[in-house]
Amino acid sequence: MATATEIAALQMQGQDIPWLLTHWAAIQPDKPLLVWEPRDGEGRTWTYAQFLEDVKRLAAGLASRDIVKGDKVLIHSDNCPEMVIAWYACAWVGAVGVATNTRSVAAEVEYFISKAQCVAAIVQGDYADMVHAAGETMRFIVTTEHLEHLYGSADDAPVREAEPLLPAGILFTSGTTNKPKAVVHTHANAIWAGRIGPRNIDLNREDTYLIYLPFFHVNAQSWTLWSVLGVGATAVLTPKWSTSNFWPVVTKHQVSHISLMPFVFSAFSLPEAPKEHPIRAGVFGMIMPEVDAWLGLRVYAGYGMTETVTHAITGRPQEGWPRMSMGHPTPGYEALVVSKETGEPVALGETGELWMRGTRGIQLFLEYFDNPEANESSFTEDGWFKTGDMVKVLEGGNVVYTDRDKDLLKVGGENVSAREVEDACRVVPGIAEVAVVGKHHEWLSMVPVAFVIKGPGAEPDDTLFEKAIIEACAGALADFKVPRAVYVVDEFPRATLEKVAKNVLRELADSYPDV
Repeated sequence: MATATEIAALQMQGQDIPWLLTHWAAIQPDKPLLVWEPRDGEGRTWTYAQFLEDVKRLAAGLASRDIVKGDKVLIHSDNCPEMVIAWYACAWVGAVGVATNTRSVAAEVEYFISKAQCVAAIVQGDYADMVHAAGETMRFIVTTEHLEHLYGSADDAPVREAEPLLPAGILFTSGTTNKPKAVVHTHANAIWAGRIGPRNIDLNREDTYLIYLPFFHVNAQSWTLWSVLGVGATAVLTPKWSTSNFWPVVTKHQVSHISLMPFVFSAFSLPEAPKEHPIRAGVFGMIMPEVDAWLGLRVYAGYGMTETVTHAITGRPQEGWPRMSMGHPTPGYEALVVSKETGEPVALGETGELWMRGTRGIQLFLEYFDNPEANESSFTEDGWFKTGDMVKVLEGGNVVYTDRDKDLLKVGGENVSAREVEDACRVVPGIAEVAVVGKHHEWLSMVPVAFVIKGPGAEPDDTLFEKAIIEACAGALADFKVPRAVYVVDEFPRATLEKVAKNVLRELADSYPDV
């Protein structure tokens, strides 16, 4: 009898990322696929045929430098068309594009390279020196500014049989452990996201999706671009969010879809905001009719994470689900809400941990690369993935987000492990205890702050002590992980078993002045 994975793989037979690019280049060669809108300078448009041509040319160049199936290639760059082409060229060869966060410091980049076993790197010039220092053992490093020097002839691009479950990309994501995990996505994951993502958000062939979130996140890479590729739509890529450029870009390209973050909302209240605009769909975490009315668009609820590949729970505004609902599990996914302590299902309306199930390598990520402990602890024997998110299910099956594991902070869309920040603080002499929590922030939802109890050897001056802790973190962590403030206290509030009562610390942090 065939296994579930074998059966699912059969549904993807002959389909991979090269197949998808080739399909659309044949169907609509002159349709714009990728539009580059830099903040300064000239933009550029790639049609489906032109994008395929450049992907194949770079794939030929990678193959000429001995990049083969299974090799990992670091892609460390802010949003730019070269990094996108590089990722797809790796997939064409059968290699794995490892797109990493450019806000990372050298120690983190060194970890990414080592953990993913990268053999080469494509890096934006601003980060070249750091990557050179962090990846001395890699075969070669090429900057995005000189990427065309690596191009060969499209006719020389390697040809291989489609392998749907072959790894195509790695994204690093923070969890409740102190080290980011390497999430492996397959070619079938991309095909799945392209098949189901557009249906979740009513994205059609004539639509245009704006990408302003970083390509090293699943939102830009999968929710947006894989959805666009699934229906032959168009993506407009910007370097990052720009309030001043938002409306000119939207109106110039008649953008129909965007991913919504709280900091985007203010752009809709600007004096120059048009009374009528082309954006009809905004993908957000929950159904909120007041946001629809405020922004003049329809909010599509979409819940997911790097490990679920695309929106695993969805709700369309026209379906009339209650306010704050994330909707229902997307077809192809199963959901379960269980007690975090016992693993048993909770009653209707009670809060529990969300578990999701699907076929690994298709609906769910394939694995955490080189991390058997994390794979074992994150999956149950019968295939349920433990998300760490706390939800409850209401009458009618509506899933409502309640909170995430409190040791995982959400900083402006970035996952931050409190434990990782606490470990970085501990290198400063004189720390008896440290507890990192999230403090509410107007634009970023929350920011990390640290509560510290002094011990022997601590700097007597609290101001200097706090400054030393922040400087130590800044040298070891990406900027969004660095505590915005350090509070020296005499003792921590305690819960049962003498655990630190972080809920009380969060309330205390919120009572202090904004940071």
